Amino acid sequence: MPAAALKPKPTQSTAKRPVLLDLPYEPVEKRPLPAGRPREWYITHNRRLKAMRLAIALLDSGVYLPNQARNERIRSAAQTIGVHPPSDTTCHMVRALMRYAR
Repeated sequence: MPAAALKPKPTQSTAKRPVLLDLPYEPVEKRPLPAGRPREWYITHNRRLKAMRLAIALLDSGVYLPNQARNERIRSAAQTIGVHPPSDTTCHMVRALMRYAR
């Protein structure tokens, strides 16, 4: 088979504009949460968002394995990124997110 046949064909990007990865991080514009849900839904939703932010912060700081992310380390990451210290439940969620991302 000729080498030209093995070359992947260029694909067209679906992005409307080029994505620059070296720009500083900007949070996504916040939208109001849907009304009419039980209070427990909002608590769980916000806890998941916080756990995701903390998991990303830990991964960025070089903590890649869930067993490296003890509660103290997660809470220090929370202080670094400027969020309230997470509960034990949220720390457990952070480790679960890191575990399932592998």
